Amino acid sequence: MAGMETMRLKRMADALAVGALGGWASIAAAVGDMPGGPKVRQLNLATPVTRIAEEQHWIHWFVMWICVAIFVAVFGVMFYSVWRHRKSRGHQPASFHESTAVEIAWTVVPFLIIVGMAIPATRMVVEQKDTANADVTVKATGYQWRWGYDYLKGDGEGISYLSTLSTPRDQIEDRNYPDAKARRAQNDTYLMEVDHPLVVPVNKKVRVVVTANDVIHAWMVPAFGVKQDAIPGFVRDTWFKAEKIGVFRGQCAELCGKDHAFMPIVVDVRSEADYLKWVDEKKKEMLARADDPTKQWQLADLRERGEKVFAANCVACHQANGKGVPGAFPALDGSKVVLGKPQAQVDVVLNGRPGTAMAPFKQLSDVELAAVITYTRNAWGNKATDNVVQPSAVMAARK
Repeated sequence: MAGMETMRLKRMADALAVGALGGWASIAAAVGDMPGGPKVRQLNLATPVTRIAEEQHWIHWFVMWICVAIFVAVFGVMFYSVWRHRKSRGHQPASFHESTAVEIAWTVVPFLIIVGMAIPATRMVVEQKDTANADVTVKATGYQWRWGYDYLKGDGEGISYLSTLSTPRDQIEDRNYPDAKARRAQNDTYLMEVDHPLVVPVNKKVRVVVTANDVIHAWMVPAFGVKQDAIPGFVRDTWFKAEKIGVFRGQCAELCGKDHAFMPIVVDVRSEADYLKWVDEKKKEMLARADDPTKQWQLADLRERGEKVFAANCVACHQANGKGVPGAFPALDGSKVVLGKPQAQVDVVLNGRPGTAMAPFKQLSDVELAAVITYTRNAWGNKATDNVVQPSAVMAARK
């Protein structure tokens, strides 16, 4: 009986293993290559679209084949020596203690190999850090968990915006997807789509000045051969010159908190004519959206706009229901700060809380901050006494 039970359990385990493998195979078959990103079963580096990335490919394989040659030579000699001079053939151990020729050889040969690898690698590293004479300069600021882009030099000078994962949280967490079939209906880039990509012209040198607002992030686009840490209080820079029009994807490459996985980077490389057209449209859009911080807003208008600002910037931590994440992010529903004096909440939103996950949000406009503060003071179960915060109050607090 014990033997029959063992056989039955083994058959069940085999069936589960086959089912699991079949499930993984069907999932892999359903996933396609990501446009501008990684490919299914990709083993090599990302397809390069810049000269720097091409050189990285070359040196990667150059060093790889040197390592292969060293491996084959060393282990070939070792295995041959073991086989050729084995005891069963009557060989006796050698009795010499040193050989000047051998010592010179194993010093000079590795030195030459290292120099042979160091010369092209050093040249490439120096070239990677040469950010001079850029056609476009963009400042990339890492926030938890989005990127802010400010165009500092070039045709787009003055343009500024935030780039955030555009896929709704409900879709990410499958709240509205009752079965696996509906879940697989998501496209292959649903975790790598943003509302506002970084737009740059093709065949132009783009300098990226990188920093962070809260914790360490990293700006990385594999197809460009670019990865630069973004460190609070420090300014680093890198550059790329895309030689192909298209959309290319990367993401934050430094573990930066609970939503690190939802901080993609999307770069839209356009022809010069299309880029200039985008610059013109973006500046007109920014001009049209510019708000007068001295205007007196109505409660309904501030709440409506504040809900959108909250969904774009706050919902990941404080949740759509305002309950937060116990032990990590405080609830706003019933919060003493939210229900207290407006000046205290304005200070927290503007300057953050050092030592906590609450980052400053000075990058938002006075109207946006006033709107989201007003929204939280009137949302869920909150009924604050001073329930309207005007943009002028935020503007005054900045000074």
